Amino acid sequence: KALAISAPLQCFLSPPAPLPRDKAMEAKIKKARGQEPDDFELSVANELYQIEMSSSDLKPELRDLYILSAKDMDVGAGRRAVVIFVPYRLLRRFNKIQKRLVNELEKKFTGKHVLIIGQRTILGKAYARSTKTRGPRPRSRTLSAVHDAILQDIVYPTDILGKRTRCRVDGSKTMKVFLDHKDLTSVEGKVDTFAQVYKKLTNKDVAFEFLEEA
Repeated sequence: KALAISAPLQCFLSPPAPLPRDKAMEAKIKKARGQEPDDFELSVANELYQIEMSSSDLKPELRDLYILSAKDMDVGAGRRAVVIFVPYRLLRRFNKIQKRLVNELEKKFTGKHVLIIGQRTILGKAYARSTKTRGPRPRSRTLSAVHDAILQDIVYPTDILGKRTRCRVDGSKTMKVFLDHKDLTSVEGKVDTFAQVYKKLTNKDVAFEFLEEA
């Protein structure tokens, strides 16, 4: 005689449920081993997931992209910015859709500018290669090179046409950065945010001006 399977047991034997939506969302952020994303980082990951699911235009581009961390940063005068750090190897793919993606994210995080920055590692002067490789530390991993790269990420896709460092009598320095004048309309309202984020990430002062190419 066949045994009747109780309802709870039938539930237990049923096929596995699809991956929960929150798990799919959490796949949009991958922290270093042993670290857990905070609530703000999860909110950014969720917005990325929602954009991927709702935008037929961005969905194919975002499918394999994820972030490493995100910060809700105070940039002065009562303003805040969303600073998103992404794997360096994925940065160019983010750049391809950055204008559209940032526009969508700034709709979600009302009143906040959104910046996307590649995660880079600085190698100190004492860096020594392993026995399998020889030569000095890569130029791209020096402190100055990484700071220059962060600056370019902050203002992307605007071109930097030139830089000049001004030294004051008290020994302090301010770097003046000249941006392409063609982006004046879209970027002018963000330059204070750019300066504050760069200061917080590098401890260096920067001022921006717009320059018309000769």
